[in-house]
Amino acid sequence: MTVVLPQVLSSPETLRARLAGRRVTFVPTMGYLHEGHATLIRAAREAAGDGLVVVSVFVNPLQFGPNEDLSRYPRDLDRDLRVAGEAGADVVFHPDVDTMYPAGFSTRVTVDGVSEGLDGAARPGHFTGVATVVLKLLNLVRPDAALFGEKDWQQLAVIRRMVRDLNVGVEIRGVPTVRAASGLALSSRNSYLTGGQLERAAVLSRALRAVQAAFAVGERSTGALEAAGREVLAQEPDLSLDYLTVVDGDMRAREMVDNDPMNRVLVAARLFGVRLIDNMALIHPEAR
Repeated sequence: MTVVLPQVLSSPETLRARLAGRRVTFVPTMGYLHEGHATLIRAAREAAGDGLVVVSVFVNPLQFGPNEDLSRYPRDLDRDLRVAGEAGADVVFHPDVDTMYPAGFSTRVTVDGVSEGLDGAARPGHFTGVATVVLKLLNLVRPDAALFGEKDWQQLAVIRRMVRDLNVGVEIRGVPTVRAASGLALSSRNSYLTGGQLERAAVLSRALRAVQAAFAVGERSTGALEAAGREVLAQEPDLSLDYLTVVDGDMRAREMVDNDPMNRVLVAARLFGVRLIDNMALIHPEAR
């Protein structure tokens, strides 16, 4: 089957001209696309109807800390175009850093509350960088809807709050996490791991499922739920845990949790020098 590659645009002016008058569904990414991204793009294609699907590919320097992996973050535009085209994208917006952050750029977007703690604490400034670039991209693309993966749950909460608070006229949709057969959440950073390391990294999803299992049989104490997950993580000697935490829909920790689909257990850890995150919903099986 011949794949029609999406049109690549790099300037805001050509992007606006291409999208003028069309319904637009948008998928922001940092590139190095995998099946998780392809799932987002296919969902966007279905939602767009006869409108356009736009995918951005931009590695955003504002969301990387000084000791993080900006310089070695995986990049492969040819691969990205193939994946995006196969999944149904019409346009790939691929700006350079100077386009997004021209000389004299001095504005930052900070979202209080949901951005604090967890990755907000572990990666100072990260969510300010995320909120700033997402708002810029939404202003440039001006989509009717934008799709984000639920793997980055705190990021999704930050974006939803920003869009609500600033009256940005776009629908934000979360798309469930795509997983490997082992249960490991797909991520561009998984490319840093070898085959055996990838299998061992699936301990994160096993830990989250242990929390889900405890919740399903009636445990409601967040302390006990988190202990169930940490017990599984302790089986991996090379893992360094940042956090495993149960939160409600506002990213707040509670001593007890109820049967609400917005409750989540989130985990972040380092394994073989790679920082991985994941999360799963906490809801009784009968209410799914």
